Amino acid sequence: MGTTVIGFTLLLLGAVCGGSFGLPSKFVRKDTPWETLWGPFFFFVTILIPTCVFPFIAEGLFATCSQAGYAGIIKPVIFGFLWGLGSMTLGISFSIIGLSLAYALNYGAQIAIGAMGPFIIHNSDQLTTTHGYTIISGVAVCIAGVVVCGRAATLRSKSQASDSGGLAVLTGGKLMKGLMVAILSGVLCACYAIAVSYGGTVTEIAAAQHGNPGWRAAFVVTALILWGGSLSACGYCVYKLCMNKTWGSLVRPGIGGVLLIALTMALLHNAAILLFGVGASKLGPLGVAVGYATFMSFAIIVGNINGFLTKEWKGAGKQSMYWIAAGIIILIIGVSILAKGNFMQGEYEKRKAVPVENSLSDNFSSHSVMVSEQPC
Repeated sequence: MGTTVIGFTLLLLGAVCGGSFGLPSKFVRKDTPWETLWGPFFFFVTILIPTCVFPFIAEGLFATCSQAGYAGIIKPVIFGFLWGLGSMTLGISFSIIGLSLAYALNYGAQIAIGAMGPFIIHNSDQLTTTHGYTIISGVAVCIAGVVVCGRAATLRSKSQASDSGGLAVLTGGKLMKGLMVAILSGVLCACYAIAVSYGGTVTEIAAAQHGNPGWRAAFVVTALILWGGSLSACGYCVYKLCMNKTWGSLVRPGIGGVLLIALTMALLHNAAILLFGVGASKLGPLGVAVGYATFMSFAIIVGNINGFLTKEWKGAGKQSMYWIAAGIIILIIGVSILAKGNFMQGEYEKRKAVPVENSLSDNFSSHSVMVSEQPC
């Protein structure tokens, strides 16, 4: 009982971190170039922390990567590259439509695609099983939640425009751009799940040859994904620094505060990964299914609370409030259905007595959906 309480506590703390990592970005000066904040953030998240911290979590991390060879690491790195594009576009969507809508749309799309992608790739023969229909139903509900949140965004924009008091309000093309970027970021962030689904060889080596328990072994794959993501996310920031000629902003007065904010965001982002892994491991057989639903549901709620606290919905009409609340509820229902489907699939695989490598991959596929920061 005590271990279960600790597990849920860690999951909730992780969800707070995952739903809050974008919040500090609200406190940089408005004239700070996007790449001046997000460039250091991605450097901390994808290079510094996994290289310097993860080896203390997963024993033999670098040796595992070497033993897995090119064939074992290439797919996690490639799909990590795509995840990096998603994380980068999530940062852009924060700056366009705010935390509340960006979190809801990103997480909704990420959950739906992240659940179906690995399932279709590795278990397409199970689509017509009971758990297959359950997972498809969960995906459909999540997509409906994304649509409802998008409707909330348009209603918010209209009501704020009619009572803007001279303030800038998103309308028309810019609003649609923000919504599309947020949804695209979720689709790309879902590549994290696909990357982990190809990490069976790596996790098997980390567990069998280096004595890591399951959740620690997963951090070797996580490191590969983040390193792959550094190529796209950090690469895009370097491109922006060159195109906008903003390299000088990295040495101007006040940059210390910007770097501190970026580091805080990075610590929250990667703390969510760690806390989810440890928390889910404390829940026993239901850790992935129940833990995933708990984590994602609370992270969506926290992200939207932060949006309301930072007055993103100031001046919005009651109708838009009702729609965003409905969208969040629908997403949470979808997450719960997917968690049930994931548990049912786990039971199905146990009955089939699958090989170790596949079972490791299956066990960590739901872990992958989460971050993003998921956090993304």
